Amino acid sequence: MNAPVPSAPLAIECSSDGVPLRDPARAVPRYSLPRAVHHFRELLKDKEETSHVFKIFEALPSKSFLPRVRRLALSPHGEALRRSEPYLPPILDDHAALRRLPRGSVAHAYCDFMESQGLSAAGLVAEADKLGRPRYDDLVQWVADRSRDVHDLMHVLTGYSRDALGEQCVLLFTHGQQPSHGHLLIGWAGAAHIRRLTRTRAPIFKAALEAQRTGRACPPLIFLPIRDLLALNLEEVRRQLNIPEPRWYRECHRVWRAEGIDPFHLMAPERPQAA
Repeated sequence: MNAPVPSAPLAIECSSDGVPLRDPARAVPRYSLPRAVHHFRELLKDKEETSHVFKIFEALPSKSFLPRVRRLALSPHGEALRRSEPYLPPILDDHAALRRLPRGSVAHAYCDFMESQGLSAAGLVAEADKLGRPRYDDLVQWVADRSRDVHDLMHVLTGYSRDALGEQCVLLFTHGQQPSHGHLLIGWAGAAHIRRLTRTRAPIFKAALEAQRTGRACPPLIFLPIRDLLALNLEEVRRQLNIPEPRWYRECHRVWRAEGIDPFHLMAPERPQAA
C-alpha cells in the first residue's frame, strides 16, 4: 500500500521584498457583539480610556479589512509608501521638523491641535499597547498601525474636535473610508447616547450622517503619502479631498451653547459627590 503523499504547504502572499501579507501565526479574530457592547459601555464611563476603543474593534473584526490590506500593501503604490513611511509616529511627533513646513500647512494645524490637547502619536500607540497583543512582521500590522496613527490627523482635516460628538463623527468618517461594525457601533450608539444624555434640539444624527458621507467621499487617508500631505496648505487639502465644513456638527455646538450645555463635558466621568 502506498504511503499518503504529504500535502504541499499553502502559499503565503508576500510583498516584493518578502514581507508576508498575513503571518500564519496571527490568530484569527473572533466576532463577539456582547464583548463589544461591554467595552462600549465601559467607554461611556470615561471617553478618555481609549483602550476600550481598540477592544471594540478587536471584538468586531471587519471582513473587508484583509482585502483592503491586500489592495494597498501589495500594490506598487503601497510598496513605495511602505518604503517612505514604514512607521508614522516618529514623523508625526517630530514637531520641530513639522513646524519648519509652511504656515497654513496641515503640519502646523496638526502641531497646534496635538499640543493644545496634550497628545502625541506615541501616546496613542501606548494606549493600544495596553491590550498586550502580539505584534507581527506582516503587512496586516503595517496597515493596522497606519489606520491607528492617522486618527488625530483626521480630526485636523475634518474639523471635528475631541468633544464627545467630535469623536463619534471622526469614527463615522473613518467608517466611510474603512467600513467596520466597530466604527458603526461607537459612532451611532455614541450619538444616540449623547442625544439621550442632553435631551437637546441639536441635530446630532444629522452631524453623524454628514461625517459618514464625508468619509465615503474622501479618498482613504491611509492610501495617501502622509509626509506630502503634511506639507500642503490645509484648506487646499480639504478641497482636494472633498472634505467640506462640518455644518451640522457646528450647528450642534451652536445649539448646545445656546442651551447652556458645554459640548466638551457631555460625557465626563461621574465624580462621587462630597459627603
